This record gives sequence, structure tokens and C-alpha cells, in this order.
Amino acid sequence: MQQPNMKKLDHLAWLLDSSICVPGTNWRIGLDGLIGLIPGIGDLTAGALSSYILLQAVRMGVPPLVIARMVLNIALESVLGVIPVIGDLFDFIFKANQRNVQLMHNYLDNPQTIKRRSAVTVIAVVALVIAALVLIVWAVIALLSALLAAISH
Repeated sequence: MQQPNMKKLDHLAWLLDSSICVPGTNWRIGLDGLIGLIPGIGDLTAGALSSYILLQAVRMGVPPLVIARMVLNIALESVLGVIPVIGDLFDFIFKANQRNVQLMHNYLDNPQTIKRRSAVTVIAVVALVIAALVLIVWAVIALLSALLAAISH
């Protein structure tokens, strides 16, 4: 297993998620959230920067379930980030990069625990997505049935 310079990844995550103190508060934001404010390309650019940490985890030999959990963190931040205002606030609060670097540290310290927790997280997210899809299909079928019933009367 190749181990990247974790201090560099810590610094990158800090730069992207917490490098700027909001004046008059203890709240910190990073370049990721600021870049995400740029309409159209901001969230894509921020997601690409976040992917560098993911690439380092792959090179390090982090197991697929932990990588999947890291991808979920990036995807959640990227997908919600496109929602005007709410998504931008979420970008500032969620801090996917620091979460992912912390996952890497935790994996180095206690691989079995992180693999197990990541498996539970990934399974839960997959179950929620499947449940949401089933609910959507059910709603569409119910709507179409109601429309057909209304048309036939």
C-alpha cells in the first residue's frame, strides 16, 4: 500500500473547506464553497478538486467500500451544491474534503472499523436510493392510473 503525504492532503482539505475565517464569527469556509458560487462551472470545478483526494486514496490502496463512501461525500456536496442558495450554504457546511481525508486517517489507524462503517453507510445509501426510486415509480403509476380514470369518465 502506497501512503501519500497525509500532511499535504490535510492542507489541501483545509484549503478547500476551512481556510477562510468569516469576519466576526468562528465560522470557517474554504475555496471549495467559494468556487462553487460561480454559476455553471463552479460546482464541477470544486468536484474536480475534491477528486484529487479521492485519487490519492485509490493510490494508497484504500478499499472500494471506503472509496465508495468518499465518492458519496463528494457526490452529496456536488449534487446539493447546484441548488441555488441552499446548495451553496451546504457546500460551506458539509466539508466533504475534510471528511474524506479524515476517513483516510481513520482507515490508516483502524482499517477494519472504517471498512465496516463504510459498508453500513454505502448499504444504507443504496437502500435509500432504491426506496426513493420505488416510491417515484409508485407515484408515477398512481398518477397515470388517476389520469386514465379521469379521462375514461
